[in-house]
Amino acid sequence: MKKIIIQTATRIIIFLSHRPGWYALIVGVGIVLFWRGVWHTVDQIHTYFNYYSLNPSINLVASPWWDGPLSLFVGSIILYFTGAFISSFIGNELILSGLRGEKRLNQKTEVEVRSEMTAITDIKNSIKEINRTLDQLEQKMLENPK
Repeated sequence: MKKIIIQTATRIIIFLSHRPGWYALIVGVGIVLFWRGVWHTVDQIHTYFNYYSLNPSINLVASPWWDGPLSLFVGSIILYFTGAFISSFIGNELILSGLRGEKRLNQKTEVEVRSEMTAITDIKNSIKEINRTLDQLEQKMLENPK
């Protein structure tokens, strides 16, 4: 059963990856339904514990109890089957840095942070030098059109 679910999710992801507009729309709906479900479920729990215990005559049937949990469930299913569940909430860069075995900034030593800053500065300087060279080459081409 688990294999069938994973294969179905993979097929859906492949299908939607060729249709980015639909992919964005479906993932967006999934995110909204997920957070709506969280919001409504917490509101219902709050209402139950804070108001129902004080006044048992409050009509909790008027607002169906399953509204929040159903939205949460449907949103979770949509996000799972589109492959966007994890990336929607923790981001791709965080996942990739974990796979690369990188440390969080607060786990790095001062020496590691300084060496990364030096490397980034060197890369920026190299890019500026490449930019200057390209500008010079462009200038030469404009001066000598052949």
